[in-house]
Amino acid sequence: MANTSSAKKATRKIARRTAVGRNRRGRLRAFVRRVEEALATGDKDKAAEALKSAEPEIMRAASKGIIPKNAASRKVSRLTARVRVLNA
Repeated sequence: MANTSSAKKATRKIARRTAVGRNRRGRLRAFVRRVEEALATGDKDKAAEALKSAEPEIMRAASKGIIPKNAASRKVSRLTARVRVLNA
């Protein structure tokens, strides 16, 4: 348990930041899940539309420090390749 006032404040700050990070991570996963579901159903238009909305969200998560920049680029690249295969 925190004893000093600064430690108590640090605990409050950590709790707030954890909530924000959890929210952003959940949002990222939701956007990626929409693309995955569209790919699973084989709906080309829906998959392309979901990817178009997911890409900026993935890169935003990278800029906010939720995932590393290279991981975000890799995720976008792989999803794009899968959507492209679906369209072919």
